[in-house]
Amino acid sequence: MAETEIVTDVVIIGGGPVGLFAVFELGLLDLKCHVIDILDRPGGQCAELYPEKPIYDIPGFPVVTGQGLTDNLMQQIAPFGAQFHYSRMVTSLEKLADGSFRLTTDTDEVFLCKVVVIAAGGGSFQAKRPPVEGIEEYENKSVFYAVRKMDDFRGQDVVIVGGGDSALDWTLNLQPIVRSLTLVHRRDAFKAAPASVNQMKELVMEGKINFLLGQIAKLEGENGQLSHVHLSTDAGDLSVPATRLLPFFGLTMKLGPVADWGLELNDNLIAVDTEKFQSSVPGVFAIGDINHYPGKLKLILSGFHEAALMAQAAKAIVSPGERVVFQYTTSSTKLQKKLGVV
Repeated sequence: MAETEIVTDVVIIGGGPVGLFAVFELGLLDLKCHVIDILDRPGGQCAELYPEKPIYDIPGFPVVTGQGLTDNLMQQIAPFGAQFHYSRMVTSLEKLADGSFRLTTDTDEVFLCKVVVIAAGGGSFQAKRPPVEGIEEYENKSVFYAVRKMDDFRGQDVVIVGGGDSALDWTLNLQPIVRSLTLVHRRDAFKAAPASVNQMKELVMEGKINFLLGQIAKLEGENGQLSHVHLSTDAGDLSVPATRLLPFFGLTMKLGPVADWGLELNDNLIAVDTEKFQSSVPGVFAIGDINHYPGKLKLILSGFHEAALMAQAAKAIVSPGERVVFQYTTSSTKLQKKLGVV
């Protein structure tokens, strides 16, 4: 596959609250950003693991949910036009002779930038693999843990396993384009949004999808290509025709490829200074839960502070010699114009 090359000022790895706020701070300084995240939406751990759970320690918000905070941040950074790249992971980071960086992703994209900001929380969210013998043989051929291109599922016999938002969302989104779709869950109760569950049940009643209670027992196919998924149900074993399987068994956190990028680590966290939150590699910054320094507190508000100081240092790298006058959004007409409020 041909590589897509993208040139920008800053690449931010991680689209959680701290990565999103970094877009804001960098945007005030006229730095263009691309954000890469392994999840299929912004918000990171906040939106993925506790979207409706209340957070009580965000300044100015007596209470806000993880999804509410994400929505507010997306609105706040909208004027800066950051580009988002979801459902992919940065696999390599290389510093070039001129001091810039070359990053590659597992979707064959190449990013060239002057500054890298790692805001990856506890690391990469990686899908939990179902305990099914031989599933590795099918992975990335006919078993997938995320939908990167809907067209890859067009006209296929799709089995989706799970009862959370991802399983229900993709059931609803893929149904119009697949040949057949079967949703499998171990019980008739769901963690997904009630509206999505109701839509799914309507599709079942209309005969447009199938819903089965059970668990994956075995996969059948050849050379990595599925033909059937065998389920264990109360009524016994059941064989379902399938050319694509999407198991949504939740996510686990791993440091992932970051560990191989030559950065100084402290107990699997990136060691940084406290002046600008730069790592041991000049031009690579780490903010939020992924970093370590004496006295570090793993709070979202700490990450916001780190993002502000990081942005000042990033500006000096991208625009060396340019005089930067510190300004307040409350009084600077220039900043208010950037934000579109005047």
